[in-house]
Amino acid sequence: MSATPAWPPKSAPRLFVTEELRPGAGVRIEGNPAHYLARVMRAGVGDTVILCDDITGEWAARVSDVGKREVALEVLEQLRPREAVPDLWLCPALLKKDRFDLVLEKATELGAARIQPLITRRCVADKLNLDRACAITTEAAEQCARTALPELAEPVKLDALLTDWPDDRALFFADENGGEPAAQAFTAHSGPAAILTGPEGGFDDAERAAIRAHPAARPITLGPRILRGETAAIAALAVWMASAGDW
Repeated sequence: MSATPAWPPKSAPRLFVTEELRPGAGVRIEGNPAHYLARVMRAGVGDTVILCDDITGEWAARVSDVGKREVALEVLEQLRPREAVPDLWLCPALLKKDRFDLVLEKATELGAARIQPLITRRCVADKLNLDRACAITTEAAEQCARTALPELAEPVKLDALLTDWPDDRALFFADENGGEPAAQAFTAHSGPAAILTGPEGGFDDAERAAIRAHPAARPITLGPRILRGETAAIAALAVWMASAGDW
């Protein structure tokens, strides 16, 4: 007796879509995602595609038509609800493009609920292409089978972030000058939280003093070594998920 094929097929391509999904709904994929399905994955009529809408979760869909510039799908059934996401923000200072791309990708994989880029005095970059950044986080979520996307905000200056900081959210400040061990601080905390990491050149003295003076700030250390900006952001997020998150 032959084995029953897995459903849905493990090789089925995955895509996030903007519309809310439901059984029987028709979905049209255009642009680069359509090219990916039709030309890269060579999806044909009757093939299965996994869709996620970042609202209801993950769905199986069937290709109903493949055109020159679009692919039509019919939604079949829900496979998983949208995953629960720990209430953690990552607030990383902007870095050089390739390094910040890495932060965006790994923060998505690790499960950050929101990514709030910062502009500080020593930032090499002061702008972020938000459409490109969203494409990076979406691709990362698709590749690691997530059913939720991180909220991605426009960059803000550090002083604006501190001024508008919500009263009920702890701000863990990764300070190269030292603080409470990160794992210890994370484990002892419950409730909404955020992690603040610096740029290539670190925070200047005035910025560091302003952060430490904020009532929500809790300085932490990530160990005895000086870490690059991208390493600090990824390491701090990993420690938080292991200590107080959903690992």
